[in-house]
Amino acid sequence: MTIVPKRILVIQTAFIGDVILATALLEKLHSHLPEAKIDFLVRKGNESLLNGHPFINELIIWNKLDSKYKSLYRLLKQIRKSKYDAVINTQRFGATGILTALSGATIKSGFQKNPFSIGFTHAAPHEIGNGTHEVERNQKLIEPLTDAIYAQPKLYPSSSDFQKIEEFSTLPFITLSPSSVWFTKQYPMEKWIALIEQLPTNLNVFLLGGPGDKSTNDDLIASCKTNIPQNLAGKLSLLQSAALMSKATMNYVNDSGPLHLCSAMNAPVTAIFCSTIPKFGFTPLSENSHIIETIKSLECRPCGLHGLKSCPKGHFECASTIQTKQLLLTLSN
Repeated sequence: MTIVPKRILVIQTAFIGDVILATALLEKLHSHLPEAKIDFLVRKGNESLLNGHPFINELIIWNKLDSKYKSLYRLLKQIRKSKYDAVINTQRFGATGILTALSGATIKSGFQKNPFSIGFTHAAPHEIGNGTHEVERNQKLIEPLTDAIYAQPKLYPSSSDFQKIEEFSTLPFITLSPSSVWFTKQYPMEKWIALIEQLPTNLNVFLLGGPGDKSTNDDLIASCKTNIPQNLAGKLSLLQSAALMSKATMNYVNDSGPLHLCSAMNAPVTAIFCSTIPKFGFTPLSENSHIIETIKSLECRPCGLHGLKSCPKGHFECASTIQTKQLLLTLSN
């Protein structure tokens, strides 16, 4: 007898981009199981992304910095008490594997690479580097409950979020998100400046980012001689930034969180890949999307699955050899 789950928990306690891509599961589960109540477990700090999400019954927040293992035990008790029919774990690490394996759910789905996958009822392969997109990998987790076709990730900014960005969207504009947690994922500042100074002058330019990116953006602005951008870092929430991106003529981003904000809003996007490569599966999903990378063949690229704090070779040619004209061409395509 096939079980039709009425209570489902989706787990994604990694970073902003990972959470955004996991929203594709919410879309797919709701379309196939519209009566099911879906809860979503995220790490503290990412919850604002999901404000007002129409398909989330309860948002569960894990504060990993607050006695990680004690809080993990409290979470496990909460999960078991909720008596989920299905727990879907999008991560490959032990902590969430424990939550899944010991959840008490009838259906426990996760990746084979999770060290506790022996306790899952469904363990999906996780292949990275062959061009399979992250949303395709995640879809394998719920394929037995839905089908093999993945949904698009989606965010739901509120009407007040759109009202907040009205003052910036009265004229045509583009956004740039120049920062990244990792140095080798970040297009160099001098290259951003070169792009800004060659952009059409009829377009307003806004720099996005979190509060911690404000000073970096200020330094970038101070070096611009023409097309002086406006710094919105720290002035907009994540959902407000997503709303603004959806109205832009183009959004220029690194291989980082803002890329996935664009995907979730079907916003036009030009994604710059430096040390990482598109075959890892984190490419943009918007209808109007462009991937920019060096045309030079580099034996050292990629230098790792994730970004690094510095270029291992010291030359950072995966970024420095990208030409500004490659980025400008996406405005006319």
